[in-house]
Amino acid sequence: MENGRTPAFSRTEMTELVVPGDSNQLGNILGGRLMHWIDLAAAITAARHAGHVAVTASMDSLEFLHPVKVGQVVRLIAQVNWVGRTSMEIGVDVFREDLHEYDVKKTSTAYLTFVALNDEGQPIEVPPLILETKDEIDRFHQAEQRRKIRLEHRQRI
Repeated sequence: MENGRTPAFSRTEMTELVVPGDSNQLGNILGGRLMHWIDLAAAITAARHAGHVAVTASMDSLEFLHPVKVGQVVRLIAQVNWVGRTSMEIGVDVFREDLHEYDVKKTSTAYLTFVALNDEGQPIEVPPLILETKDEIDRFHQAEQRRKIRLEHRQRI
């Protein structure tokens, strides 16, 4: 097992332009399209950290705080918050930018759990997470709490 990787090592930033094919009848982005982009950004981040393909195990609740219109830009920033033996929590912050008014608003935050897989599709150990800043340490502890809640929820269902 490697010595570890920092959140900065695997951080992913994606930028997407919202076009008519991404929208509903009101000209707002489809929730499913945004979820797809969130999943892609998180998957890239998880694979970078693990050095292997990683698959989505769960996504926490997702709220849409501000509408995103056709012609606006969506910026997604994903980073590893927590690492276990084979799983990782990836946090994705979503922002929308209006390029005409330079108006930037955070629209969503999502937390996804990924499991790294080897070439045979079996879970594989991932490198530990090296925390360098207070923000990274805080994210790690918050992720531990979310994991506890996820595991309790899974036991109930």
